[in-house]
Amino acid sequence: MELNDAIYQRRAVRHYTDAPVPTPAIEQLLRAARQAPSAVNQQPWAFGLFRDPDLLNRMSEQAKVYLQANLPRDLALHHLSDTISHPGYNVFHHASTLIVIYAKPARFDPIEDCCLAAQNLMLAAHGMGLGTCPIGFARPWLNLPEVKHEFGIPLRYTAVMPIVVGWPAGPTPPVPRLDPEIVCWRETPGRGLSAVPFPFAPPPTRQP
Repeated sequence: MELNDAIYQRRAVRHYTDAPVPTPAIEQLLRAARQAPSAVNQQPWAFGLFRDPDLLNRMSEQAKVYLQANLPRDLALHHLSDTISHPGYNVFHHASTLIVIYAKPARFDPIEDCCLAAQNLMLAAHGMGLGTCPIGFARPWLNLPEVKHEFGIPLRYTAVMPIVVGWPAGPTPPVPRLDPEIVCWRETPGRGLSAVPFPFAPPPTRQP
């Protein structure tokens, strides 16, 4: 798969089959994640992997209880509050695998570095036919000291990006994107670069 195809075709998948993700595939995703750039090459990431369906279901229920008790006011008034409180709602969308990217203590922007690693992982997963979805709702719960203690996560590590991974149960339609908001564009006078059109439209999909 070409890189542009992966960028434009990747989706946040919320419906998965029960099929497990093979261990070699997970290892390949972690290798892709570690190829991300990081400040002064500090590589401040660590990974937590959860592949037990019963455990993921229990984690989902515990995260839901915490979220309902600690939901920020702006989200408490949102329809997502009703979604979280629904008995059948699973925070991890019943995916077979959860990968949590943790930021280790580092001098230069470890959070941002881990976000770059997450994008690498999600694009690589799409290229392998896997679906992914970042689960921001789970982050506050995963960062509780007692949760870190249960799973053996060092307290100084910060859960930055929980990502579910699995085999999509069906196609996920695209979500409309806004054109980039360009707040500043400066260039050398007289070169006429601003007359060159910018390709806002996605490139045509290559046929296999």
